[in-house]
Amino acid sequence: MSWTAQPIFFVDFEGSRASGILEYGVVEVLGGRIAGARTRLCRATGRVRAEDVAVHGLEAAALAGHAPFAEEWGKSVWPYPRRSPDFARPGEGAMEWGPWVDSARLYAQFYPQLESGRLESLVAACGLQAELDALVAAHCPPDRRRYHAALYDALAGALLLAALAREPRLAGLTVRQLLALSTLDGDKRDALQQQNLF
Repeated sequence: MSWTAQPIFFVDFEGSRASGILEYGVVEVLGGRIAGARTRLCRATGRVRAEDVAVHGLEAAALAGHAPFAEEWGKSVWPYPRRSPDFARPGEGAMEWGPWVDSARLYAQFYPQLESGRLESLVAACGLQAELDALVAAHCPPDRRRYHAALYDALAGALLLAALAREPRLAGLTVRQLLALSTLDGDKRDALQQQNLF
């Protein structure tokens, strides 16, 4: 089954170990298109450093009225996931994070002529900025329509993946193949490429 038939979620966070998660963005890709998006600002659980504010633009005072990220689930960080379906191995479950779909890694393999794997560079090189701008206008809060805003970055990564579905040879890949191509770890890549013998 093609990866395009499976919902794939792009998740991005802004924050640090010191501040905790200050913002998250989640985007669903299904059928080669953006199928949904969600974002929220979160109250800091620690010090928000000036150098971090310079990157993501989120100041502690502006976040004070928001619920902390912990209200999304019983922890402020998720060291281990709950048991969930393993989409690389249908019928099995997983108790670890990953494997991940990595747009930058996929583009490096499919389009080695591109000079940079940075999100902003890939969007520009692939001529996707106008499409991203339209998605951002529909889904992002007005003051968070920039790189290093969680939903903006999640939309950019999701759009890069969705754009791969426009090429039949790439749209025909399975989820397992897509995950293997996204994985730098040779042992994990081999495990994803192996078929179950028993």
